[in-house]
Amino acid sequence: MVLKEVTDKAQAKQFLDLARKIYTGDPYWVCPLDNMVEAVFNPLKNVFFSHGEAIRWVLYDDHGNTIGRVAAFINRKKAYNFEQPTGGMGFFECINDREAAFFMFDACKTWLSDRGMEAMDGPVNFGENDNFWGLLVEGYMHPSFGMNYHHNYYIDFFESYGFKPYFEQVTNHLDLTKPFPERFWKIADWVRQRPGYEFKHFSWKESHRFIEDFKAVYDDAWQFHENFTPIETKVLLESLEEMKPILVEEFIWFAYHEGEPIAFLVMIPDVNEMLKRFHGKMGFIEKLRFWYLSKKDIFTRSRITVMGIKPKYQKSGIESAIFWHLDKVMKKRPNYKEIELSWVGDFNPKMRQLHESVGGYFAKRHITYRCLFSDDGDFRRSTIIPRDTREKTIKS
Repeated sequence: MVLKEVTDKAQAKQFLDLARKIYTGDPYWVCPLDNMVEAVFNPLKNVFFSHGEAIRWVLYDDHGNTIGRVAAFINRKKAYNFEQPTGGMGFFECINDREAAFFMFDACKTWLSDRGMEAMDGPVNFGENDNFWGLLVEGYMHPSFGMNYHHNYYIDFFESYGFKPYFEQVTNHLDLTKPFPERFWKIADWVRQRPGYEFKHFSWKESHRFIEDFKAVYDDAWQFHENFTPIETKVLLESLEEMKPILVEEFIWFAYHEGEPIAFLVMIPDVNEMLKRFHGKMGFIEKLRFWYLSKKDIFTRSRITVMGIKPKYQKSGIESAIFWHLDKVMKKRPNYKEIELSWVGDFNPKMRQLHESVGGYFAKRHITYRCLFSDDGDFRRSTIIPRDTREKTIKS
């Protein structure tokens, strides 16, 4: 076997095509957009290169056939916040051959170790965790846009090599053909009518203000997450631009109290229902087809990618009021039958409870694994977010 770094367009094409090869005939797999994957490894398009570095490889057998691919990366803003400096690996695909998989894991480990890392998480993304994050271990069904889909034999590769679950990611589905619990609506109706509270959906005309409001809520709401770092405005602008072709203004909601942004919810159509036909390509012809099909109301699913509430306003029913407004929007779009609530880590019990309260039911499970490079290291799972964050914020 030979592992070669991707350094030119021909190898980049092999890196992309390898996934199509691995999943040939799989009825559920949807090929991620080539330009979306390529952007991750482009320093001109991925702002994480301003404080990190990445490498990717393609694995060949003795006859020159492509049999695997993988990438490794370091986000220096987060790497040193753990007990062991930790890098990442991802975009892993491989034939059903443990030796080939271990060969690639070893390459990631060596590259990261040479740069001072003592552990690696995987499979993860060289970017935010809303895309390409975690190994699918349960729920082999249609993946929504941005969510990883894998062969089940990958589990053995990771766990046999020495990766251990760092945290578990659960995705729930919400059946829009069934009514929300009555208690949920009573809370929502009470909250939305309270003086000083206001709810607005996103608009492109005020996109910069909404970006600022998103950052204000995110940086406050995520402060108790392990390894938290404030989100960069550049990252938000980049994500917004990436979402532009599929974004529906009424699918993104913000809550305010006395003019202060206090919560948000971001939902997107599950464009994988359409992209499955494109096989990862998005050239001029595909863009025309996308535009044409998007006018025909073919979507039946959407995905809530992220939701945040400032700790001070948690346990106040704000999320119920946001869902109340969102429900009105979805009733105008009867073609939508299902919302994917993705994903919530086992470190966030409050959000898991929220998913259950709205009637969400289990659909998929991913795991983010961690591999320590030394047997002397003390392995610890991700820290649970305390349930009393609201009380902590009010006291401070």
